Amino acid sequence: MNKLLNLAAVPIILLLGSTYAAAAGAFEVEEASIETLQRAIKSGETTCKGIVQAYIARAKAYNGACTSLVTADGAPVKPVKGYIRAGSPLVFPTKTVNASSLFPNLSEYRGLPLDYGRMERTVSDPRVFAQMGMRVGIPNAGQVNALETLNIRGERSVTCKGRFDAPPGTPLPRDAPAVCEKFRQQPDALERAAELDARYGANPDLDALPMYCVVASFKDPYDTKDMRTTANNDVNFAMDVPPSDSTVVARLRAKGAIIYAKSVAHEFNGGPGDPGGAEKPRTNLIAGGQGMGAWGGQPCNPYDTERVARGSSSGSGVAVSTSLVTVGICEQSGASCQGPASRSGIAMLLTTKGLTPDSGGIGYQWVNDRAGIHARTLIDAARVLDALKNDDGDYYDTRDFYTAALPAGWVADKPYASFAVGDATGKPLKGMRIAILREHMVKRTLNHEAISDQIDREIKTVLRDQLGAELVESVTPDYPDDPEIANLQYTFADAFSELLPRLMPEIFTRRNVNGDLAFAVPGYDVTSYDYLLKLSRREAPLTTAVDITNFATFAAPRCHNCSDISFDIDRYLKARGDTRITDWAAWVANAKFREDASRAGAINWVNFKGHMSDGKADYLARSYIARLALMKVMRENHIDAFVHPENTVPTPKIQGPNVGSISLDGITPFLQIPRIAVPAGVTDVVYEPQYALNADKTNYVSVLAPGTPKSKLAHPMPISITFFAGQGDEGKLIKVGTAYEAATHYRFAPPAFGPVAAKGQ
Repeated sequence: MNKLLNLAAVPIILLLGSTYAAAAGAFEVEEASIETLQRAIKSGETTCKGIVQAYIARAKAYNGACTSLVTADGAPVKPVKGYIRAGSPLVFPTKTVNASSLFPNLSEYRGLPLDYGRMERTVSDPRVFAQMGMRVGIPNAGQVNALETLNIRGERSVTCKGRFDAPPGTPLPRDAPAVCEKFRQQPDALERAAELDARYGANPDLDALPMYCVVASFKDPYDTKDMRTTANNDVNFAMDVPPSDSTVVARLRAKGAIIYAKSVAHEFNGGPGDPGGAEKPRTNLIAGGQGMGAWGGQPCNPYDTERVARGSSSGSGVAVSTSLVTVGICEQSGASCQGPASRSGIAMLLTTKGLTPDSGGIGYQWVNDRAGIHARTLIDAARVLDALKNDDGDYYDTRDFYTAALPAGWVADKPYASFAVGDATGKPLKGMRIAILREHMVKRTLNHEAISDQIDREIKTVLRDQLGAELVESVTPDYPDDPEIANLQYTFADAFSELLPRLMPEIFTRRNVNGDLAFAVPGYDVTSYDYLLKLSRREAPLTTAVDITNFATFAAPRCHNCSDISFDIDRYLKARGDTRITDWAAWVANAKFREDASRAGAINWVNFKGHMSDGKADYLARSYIARLALMKVMRENHIDAFVHPENTVPTPKIQGPNVGSISLDGITPFLQIPRIAVPAGVTDVVYEPQYALNADKTNYVSVLAPGTPKSKLAHPMPISITFFAGQGDEGKLIKVGTAYEAATHYRFAPPAFGPVAAKGQ
């Protein structure tokens, strides 16, 4: 590591290192809830600072690198160190994996050059290194790489690192950037905890500060005024810390939370995307990991570190699961919150669009994007939601239009935590009607069977038999009709049949890539007035190819500007006011991306001229129609909530072939409705696929060879059950989810990441 970096950082690191060591045995925060943390403070068992120290001790123990590089020859790489994390430089493994052990017939490959793993200097700080390119999870790594930046003085900013972030009253070095003088006035997590201790001692005002000493992490698109914020990208801002908090951060901070860390995530949520253009990728990152960024790297699943945590908010789910934080704020555009919750064995709460304030951050404010809450229990997630109210007692945020459009009746008139069910006896869900969404339980391959069947049993034995809910089910040709469960009497096809001819008749003229009518029905001219009239009266059939799960995409025109990252980030950067990164073009010129496809897409956005192209209005219209269809189906069938498995395929390996297509959540984000996910046990069944060259040998694809035997996962992996409902139905979902938790108690801590004190013995 560069001598200058040592001189800048070591004195502070040494000082903090002794603090962490002293904290390790004070109060073990593993599996601690909001209630137990605050009770420990009130009883005098620990202090707020002691709690933060305990979390830092866990970061030191468990938050290191967990992946090895995949190289052309499998030869070791030179030892290098990364940026400072929890008081020490990040250390990377030197052992690599030969690509030929993953990709058969590699000599016959004819595609773009493979993006082999390597250590590269970062753009943000050329004196430190990060992993780039292909990598695999290390078996039993003992590390998870979940938190990318910790709010610790000297390491919370790259611009103001080391002595450039010296405590107020200590002279700054002469070469410290001028912005660091103002920045260092911000207390770090330990200093903020000490301030709370000094003011409240063992008697915090939990009515005014319900998040008192709750240690929270945030996905990096959410601005934090005391931590680096770069949308999880490796980019060289003139000042990498923004001038103010996003609303969700500011409100939790005001309610007593410790703003502690940024979680590892996929850059720009799901990546910058690509609107198309002249710039093309130069290399191929096969199955490029999940939740991976050029700066923070790849998080690993805490139950099996060879496998992914799934979703762009992976680090958030892993951090909560391993008790590196109390709660995490994730972000969901597709399944970015629910996927990591499911695969990390924790709870997730995603609200109606507009209920969770979603402003003051980088490029995530489109129709389907919203902040979500990760916690080890659903009641803790509900408590976080309660704390997000503003001073007027509602959720309005002047920077978020969606909060302005939230009808008053959609906000509960009592705390959301009060809907929680703590006792599963006495059939607490009696009188509730829950519909099984069979479309998300279809068994397309052998890998789809075990989890689908397991969740089916959970629905019947727990929700119906133990908790007392009445069940109904949707019917799809790809799933056998269950004789035990009554069918929906009014279906999504019925609702779309009535709505589409009246509100969006032009959709019936759209054609697929082969030139055929997308909504074609044999024996009918679906573009005719007569057909539309009959369909609206449900006297003619609707194509069976469209349903609630794919309505967002079925026969949709390509929306080049739906996720217009250049426009959204240009707006954001105007407010941020950085002197170097002034617009998207400057961002791209000063950044390194996780893969070359992202670099190419980012450049194409710089040159994009289609900001006025059609597409957004069509998306909004579809969202509205689908929401009407959902609500009509719920009202006609007296449904309180829908249920299905969060996912029905096993967890794939990092850099491994896909175990089967998954049902990404095209419902909740698209319809702007709430969803919860809670642990539903484990699975150990897998049919391991392999990589194979495609027909023209230009890429590798995942194949499940005939006769592939069923095998057991090395470590049982968590799975989840998930529920969604209509706008404003958060209370119902919290009731259902907490009742299920109370009946099952499926949450368990990852065995390899136990108490720090035990690890040190």
